[in-house]
Amino acid sequence: MTRVADATKSTPPSVTGKVMAILEAFAPGDLGLSLTEVCRRAGLPLTTGHRLVGELARGGFLDRQADNTYRVGMRLWRIGAQASAASTLRELALPHMEELYEGTHENVQLAVLRDDKALYLERLRGPRSVPVVTRVAAELPLHATGVGKVLLAYAPGGLREKVLDVGLSAHTPNTITDPARLRMCLAEVHRDGYAVTREEMTLGSCSVAAPVRAADERVVAALSVVAHNRGADLRRLVPAVVTAAHALSRDVAAHWGDD
Repeated sequence: MTRVADATKSTPPSVTGKVMAILEAFAPGDLGLSLTEVCRRAGLPLTTGHRLVGELARGGFLDRQADNTYRVGMRLWRIGAQASAASTLRELALPHMEELYEGTHENVQLAVLRDDKALYLERLRGPRSVPVVTRVAAELPLHATGVGKVLLAYAPGGLREKVLDVGLSAHTPNTITDPARLRMCLAEVHRDGYAVTREEMTLGSCSVAAPVRAADERVVAALSVVAHNRGADLRRLVPAVVTAAHALSRDVAAHWGDD
């Protein structure tokens, strides 16, 4: 029995396993990885990685960029976008996001909780919108973003404590890194029904975010506007975001299941 177990443990990964390792090498936020970095993260020899990465690029699952780095391709993104729950939520949200953009002409974002990060499902922006680091399918810290604070404020207590215990990384000089101060901030979000951040993830920007609820009042997403910190009129943005989140919540309660 020991020999069988040892043989099982030493069995090399299948081609499918190697491909999965390559795809998992691309972390959220990566703009491009060199072939060497892909192979290092995937634990593959360079020759094997070169062959498989080349096939994935030719199939459209990876994109080879001008500087010879690779990123996730559109074909893989389209497959991932078909995940039923996320796709339905995104479809329900888009009309409300478009209306919110037309009323503010600022970045409008939709995010959900994924493990201990905020996963961005959709983003709308225009030529006058402040530059932001978010993109569709990216994951950003909960403690440093408006949507993240909303999701964290309404998350199970165990997750909140996990985020606080791991350590709060500083992304700008204004990021809240003190657990006690963040607890107070989350209590305010829970009390007020919205979150406001100022230059905590990106210098020069501020955000307003509000919860999106399902029929059972569970918070399933967060909707936000990200604007230039200078000149942002919170008296206008807060009601706009809260109203849009409430309207989306009504649609979610009526049309979105528990899947």
